[in-house]
Amino acid sequence: MKTFLTVRGFFVISLLMSSLFLLPAAPLYAEEEKPTGDFSLSALSRYVWRGQELSRDSIVVQPSMTIGYKGFSVNVWGNLDTDPYVANSDDDSTNWTETDVTLSYSKNLGLFNLGGGYIYYALAGSNENGTDVHDSQEIYVSAGLNTLLSPTLTVYKEISYYHQWYFLLGISHTIELNNRVSLKLAASASYLHSEDEETYPEYNGDAEPTRGKFSNLHDGTLTASLPVKATEYVMVTPMISYVFPLSGDAEDEMKGRGIRGEKPSDRDSSFLYGGVTLSFTF
Repeated sequence: MKTFLTVRGFFVISLLMSSLFLLPAAPLYAEEEKPTGDFSLSALSRYVWRGQELSRDSIVVQPSMTIGYKGFSVNVWGNLDTDPYVANSDDDSTNWTETDVTLSYSKNLGLFNLGGGYIYYALAGSNENGTDVHDSQEIYVSAGLNTLLSPTLTVYKEISYYHQWYFLLGISHTIELNNRVSLKLAASASYLHSEDEETYPEYNGDAEPTRGKFSNLHDGTLTASLPVKATEYVMVTPMISYVFPLSGDAEDEMKGRGIRGEKPSDRDSSFLYGGVTLSFTF
């Protein structure tokens, strides 16, 4: 009930904040910057987040709304699991498993792209031990280069429960096939440093938690997508991703936190999934 109220409250707050961006104002200049908006709906064969398997044998539907103005933006994102699975239980959880709210600011400085923000993760359901998950909060900063492959480093710091640092280095390249279709290729690698062995422990070779703190290379991701511009405002984007561990410690941890297989050591540590996103942008 607590999480439901949190989710509903953040939806209301986000919608109210979004409405502020859309309030009409008298233009001072002919080229005055206007608010932007993006509304999207994704249907994916699996939900994987930072190497963690968060759905099992089900389609997930992920709506997202972003409103931006002069570098500031508000995003509300959710996950609907069509057939949720709870670890170590025969009972299904609620279908709506997560709502994230992100407040951010970004600035283009020619060669550099700089940004930062705050994320609130309102979570429902159970973790790999069958116990209730905790809501999470993060702050982050990012720095990117407007050069070949657009390399970007983002550093996330958990500030509420799961005491950890997450460093993510990503690259991407887009090939325009014609005036409506593009091929986008992306890759990322991460490093995770835990500050608390209780909330984010290291796992042993049997994929069981230990009393140590995880600190090593974590997950890598390869993604290929095909954005298709259906109209001036509507985009259809099929995609496929492959997620894999970057170290032996990460393999043990990704198995231990997974939900497939009776024994942790039998679970997957690499994941291939895909889907399609429909987006409306103005």
